Amino acid sequence: MMETSMKTDANTDLPLVKIDHLDPSGVVAITLNRSDRRNSLSRGMMAAIEDALNALNDDPNARVILLRAEGTVFSAGHDLKEITAARQDSDGGKAFFEATMADCVRLMLAVTRSPKPIIAVVGGLATAAGCQLVASCDLAVASHEASFATPGVHIGLFCSTPMVALSRNIPRKRAMEMLLTGIPTTALQAAEWGLVNQVVPAEELDAAALALAKQITSKPPVTLRMGKAAFYDQLEMSLSDAYAHTAGVMVENMLHAEAKEGMDAFINKRQADWKKASS
Repeated sequence: MMETSMKTDANTDLPLVKIDHLDPSGVVAITLNRSDRRNSLSRGMMAAIEDALNALNDDPNARVILLRAEGTVFSAGHDLKEITAARQDSDGGKAFFEATMADCVRLMLAVTRSPKPIIAVVGGLATAAGCQLVASCDLAVASHEASFATPGVHIGLFCSTPMVALSRNIPRKRAMEMLLTGIPTTALQAAEWGLVNQVVPAEELDAAALALAKQITSKPPVTLRMGKAAFYDQLEMSLSDAYAHTAGVMVENMLHAEAKEGMDAFINKRQADWKKASS
């Protein structure tokens, strides 16, 4: 089943994103739908992605979200034509730039804070804020043709906000290499550094992403939601605070019906009934 976002491009009336329910297990795709604009993250596009996420967050039939794109470019980052046009404003674009960055931060946090696991499916170039979007997802599957870059230094604009997600995914010196040189890295390098989980031939990309998503949909949903939230919460804590926080999460998880069902199923060598435990 396919849906489209309520937001459309003002010039073409094309939907900015599409939503597709891919599998009965609960795999849903959000597809960036402006290949003619290299799926750039205009303010409208960022709002459309966030709206789609919010809708799926409340959808019990959506268990895992694939974030993918039409065309050969996953996303070229912020819309430079939109940014350049704003320079004609009376304040030189300052208010527009502030609003754009606020939109970007809100979108990236929406990805991280979504209760649903989100997998980036990258078949081409992901650059600047497009690379940031991949880094913000929980997992990423890429084709051999994919590449990743933070090339802001080429145009006098350091990729400072992409740096936040990037530096939380890959080693510090690798992140600085990408940020200081702007040179693209291949999908295989990105996998070696930790930005990507799997690299597959282009013709296998969709199937690989779906297979990974279906592995996750077979797991108990409340447990996944609690675990994802705890993962990101503890990253920003000291070691002792992280242990205290996650110990509390585990106690809460142990008290939930999913844990009771899962342990009983394991001990009695039967298949767990997650649907019953999660209802």
